Amino acid sequence: MEVSNFATLNLRPRPNPQVFARNSTESVMLDGKGSNSYINSLPISRSPSPRSLSFRRASRSSTSCRVTREESSGGGGGALSSGESILRNEQTLEQQLEIAIQEENYPKAAEIRDTLKLLHEDTKSSVLAANAKFYNSFRTGDLASMQSLWSKNDKVCVVHPGVSGITGYDLVMGSWEFVWADYEFPLDIQTKDVDVSVRGDMGYVTCIEMVKTKGGSNWGRHFATNVFEKIDGRWFMCIHHASYVDL
Repeated sequence: MEVSNFATLNLRPRPNPQVFARNSTESVMLDGKGSNSYINSLPISRSPSPRSLSFRRASRSSTSCRVTREESSGGGGGALSSGESILRNEQTLEQQLEIAIQEENYPKAAEIRDTLKLLHEDTKSSVLAANAKFYNSFRTGDLASMQSLWSKNDKVCVVHPGVSGITGYDLVMGSWEFVWADYEFPLDIQTKDVDVSVRGDMGYVTCIEMVKTKGGSNWGRHFATNVFEKIDGRWFMCIHHASYVDL
């Protein structure tokens, strides 16, 4: 496989083209300016000096991502708001737990802890909360948060709209830096038609994601599939696949 336009990627340090090609399902198609088609689907506010990319090394997890046919499903148009509500409830409970401990109100702390445990054990709710965290990171351009959400192994994969698969934690994180380089944050991101499916330690969310740049008037609309794997009791993203859909 040859990535003929690899040189257009302004990456520092520059990765090896053969390694990049091996970790992509197809040749990564970029335009002559080095911007991928995901950026071209949205109205862009150009920053005066786009950020340079740097691939960050991270510790590897021995757990591989594996996609299994779903056994249970659910969702609908209200699932996104449900996921965001779950995330807000979790954050509020964690703050209340910290306050209760600081005040040495241990009966109250135990009650909040048990409530948090029940929330985490609600599998579909937990997957929806992880999905909401992903879109919060996307919305704010928070790379550190995005890095913490992904499983750190060589099998994770991202497919940005109009671009073929990019595989491996470091390359996936680098692709987000590249996609975000010309954006001003926060972005306006909405999702609808959300559906969640879970079986065991695997879960996935499908939705329509609508993205609009700061100050823009047009929406980029994509069908997204987000796959999560439960590792040590926490849901990590292992696949994000977004493709264009007509408005």
